[in-house]
Amino acid sequence: MNIRFVTKTIHAYLDYPVALGLIALPMALNLGQSNPLAFWLSVVTGVAALILTVLTDHETGVIRVLPYSFHLIVDFAVGVVFLAAPLVLGFKGIDLAYYIVNAIAVLTVVSLHKPDVAEPQIA
Repeated sequence: MNIRFVTKTIHAYLDYPVALGLIALPMALNLGQSNPLAFWLSVVTGVAALILTVLTDHETGVIRVLPYSFHLIVDFAVGVVFLAAPLVLGFKGIDLAYYIVNAIAVLTVVSLHKPDVAEPQIA
């Protein structure tokens, strides 16, 4: 049984709200209480995610110059960084919870990616 159901289209439509959330939620949740980097890592990642989405060759890309496979690799890297950052930077409380939840969400979406028939497989 294959549980991979996150298609390229589904992923494309998730990208903009996720990027905007990464920019806005640190303010709404008052992140940065344990380390100011907890605030800025999310905001900078959100801006980068917005740019990446605009440049990705998928349904919601505006200037489609980056392959979707590259987008997935960047998303995976963000998930790993979000998982490691709290440990490396000593995040506590809401800062810790925010990054762990986001890391799990990003890594789950990437791992549930359903490749298109014509799309090259990513290991």
